[in-house]
Amino acid sequence: MHRKKRLGFLILCGLILSCLLFLSYSPATSQTLDEVYKQALKEGGTLNFYGTLAQINAAKILPEFEKRFPGIKVNHVDATADKLAARAITEARGGRVIADIFQFALENIVQVYEQGLVLEKLPPEAAAYPDNLKGSYWLASEPIFIIGAWNTNLVKKADEPRQFEDFADLKWKNKLIGEPRDAELLIGMTHKYKSMEKAVSLLKKIATNSVEFHKGHSQLAELLVAGQAAACITCYAHHYPPRIKKGAPVNYMLAEGIATITATALPKGAPHPNTAWLFARWSASEEGQKVYAMGGRTPAHPKVEPVEKTRPEKIYAVTAAELKEFSKYEKIWKEIFRLR
Repeated sequence: MHRKKRLGFLILCGLILSCLLFLSYSPATSQTLDEVYKQALKEGGTLNFYGTLAQINAAKILPEFEKRFPGIKVNHVDATADKLAARAITEARGGRVIADIFQFALENIVQVYEQGLVLEKLPPEAAAYPDNLKGSYWLASEPIFIIGAWNTNLVKKADEPRQFEDFADLKWKNKLIGEPRDAELLIGMTHKYKSMEKAVSLLKKIATNSVEFHKGHSQLAELLVAGQAAACITCYAHHYPPRIKKGAPVNYMLAEGIATITATALPKGAPHPNTAWLFARWSASEEGQKVYAMGGRTPAHPKVEPVEKTRPEKIYAVTAAELKEFSKYEKIWKEIFRLR
């Protein structure tokens, strides 16, 4: 009996070892980018890229991919994230898969995933990314950071906010603006405190300062530049370096921020799977992320610095799981600030 148990144990160990060796030497993980490129060339030289890269950025980034891998042309299907997701879902229902790569807002990546349109697959380069910037089927390509910002003519150096808690001070009464849809601030503070109750308590204190809400982060930035408000509680970090360079009297907080994520995912049944895999790996690599940075985007790779100072020291990222429950956070957010 003992011999049978021992034999069974040895067989099990052998199977586990075989699986580990297979994973270690699987072509999907051990191939170089150039080896994947050779396979991609056999697929016709097209990559159907369903992505929200702004044209000003895409014009710098996508040609670098084409230059790095001659013979492959990117067909950029450009639209908002919700429209790209809707398009992919409609195409799938019609029995067609056209997209090779999805790269848009994580909430819409979750949407197409829940329709069964995404592979549970990550490039090996994902190992370099922290857990809050990846899931089983998505990897962050770039984060957008929600931070605090202020007008330097209206806020003294000694009064500059260094963390979101500072906006709870009564000195900010009737001096704050924000975006009415940014319930991500609630999620971020829940991460910070590891407590929804404490996060709600902080936001209720901020709400007593009568925050004035305006739709559009660009508008918030312009209101600050014009001196229409002293500070903003939910602004985008990347809006401020260019304005400061032009001499605008604004500054922004980089001690902490909330990350909303643009993610990359692989569609099931993509017409050019090796080309898609090549782009997924390249865009996740340090090499590709440096191109994203030079193209004006904020790289997600922890070892690649953005060209402008837009990455906070502490990052509270909104995850796919929280996006699935976003309506819950949104309801609480609206109740706190009495938003309709």
